[in-house]
Amino acid sequence: MRIKDFSEEQRPRERLCKHGASILSDAELLAIILKIGNKEENVIEMSHRVIAKYGLEKLANCSLQELQQIKGIGNAKACEILAAFELAKRANICGAEKKNIKSAQEVFNYFLPKMRDLTQEQFHILLLNTRNKLIKEELISLGTLNGSLIHPREVFKSAIRESANSVIIVHNHPSGDPAPSREDEEITSKLVEAGEVLGIKVLDHVIIGKDKYWSWKEKSL
Repeated sequence: MRIKDFSEEQRPRERLCKHGASILSDAELLAIILKIGNKEENVIEMSHRVIAKYGLEKLANCSLQELQQIKGIGNAKACEILAAFELAKRANICGAEKKNIKSAQEVFNYFLPKMRDLTQEQFHILLLNTRNKLIKEELISLGTLNGSLIHPREVFKSAIRESANSVIIVHNHPSGDPAPSREDEEITSKLVEAGEVLGIKVLDHVIIGKDKYWSWKEKSL
């Protein structure tokens, strides 16, 4: 059945206009973004299939090429999906900027949706002002951490540029186990020492696992 054959009360866009976006299902919201289906299925059926197979979390982290491999998703639809999820991520960042970062748990809650399903390590820093309010988040490197990739010069470059008072280091373990490796500990110690020299305190190093985290500060290291 084509969308135009649905009654107005069943069409996603009309339901949104009448009742608001919060009442729509995930598939209905995706259907509004995708606009049209194909010869085999209408856009709501397509959306149900895509979400049932991939889930929102995996879909949010797909690349343009991965999205285009999904049946019925061409370049235009893939771009629309990427744009929608990117806006959502940026909105989350804006929300985080309005409050102080007070604990490793807050860092974990902020990064878990973005890092839970990653297949490679990412190393980020959070730049904070004198009130521990988030100034900026920055990706420093991709791939397994080592001393050559994570150099204090690269880590503190943006902190100096943004006049940050302190930083929080964050990276993920794709294995799901947040326990630090020996290299994690060595890198953290090096960055803490460099921060002391520069007058930019390293408040914590939080490692994100599958459903838990490890905090340098909480372990009092």
